[in-house]
Amino acid sequence: MSTFIYPENITLIAGVDEVGRGPLCGDVVTAAVILDPNNPISGLADSKKLTEKKREQLFVIIKERALAWSIARCSVAEIDKLNILHATMLAMQRAVAGLSIRPNYVLVDGNRCPDFGITAKPVIKGDSLVAEISAASILAKVTRDQEMVELDKIYPQYGFAKHKGYPTKAHLAALEQHGVNHLYRTSFAPVKRLLAFS
Repeated sequence: MSTFIYPENITLIAGVDEVGRGPLCGDVVTAAVILDPNNPISGLADSKKLTEKKREQLFVIIKERALAWSIARCSVAEIDKLNILHATMLAMQRAVAGLSIRPNYVLVDGNRCPDFGITAKPVIKGDSLVAEISAASILAKVTRDQEMVELDKIYPQYGFAKHKGYPTKAHLAALEQHGVNHLYRTSFAPVKRLLAFS
């Protein structure tokens, strides 16, 4: 899958990724995965590059075959209190802490990582290079997307199932028409702007 050079003599590597930094609403969701080298999973890739159907199939396989996996989050209230970057880092710490096996090395998608109390390294484009991070990105994305689809059933006027909370033209128009509810991150500029004028 990758050209990434894994550290030597390291077993129990956890890959960590997040989904939901950009949306105007809903939790930021993170996942941590320790893959089983004796039970490889083919088809792992950056979750954004896979079809929805493929992601959902891999979601089940990862949970079955991984040595350990964990899904965590930070709530809208925490995002508004901490800011999205700090909330994401906290959610990543929660995902690693939630693993049933303690990893001895953590690889995080992106250019920074929080303190896990374990040796950790950020990997830019890690979701395309590191199988463990790809697996984490799939777990996080499928989890968050499914939650947005469920919220769409309760609040169909916002179109969550389509845009998953991202600030699309249609979403911003719906938000303007129907107003801000408790699902929204009030610290995010488009939401803050609407609240200032309402």
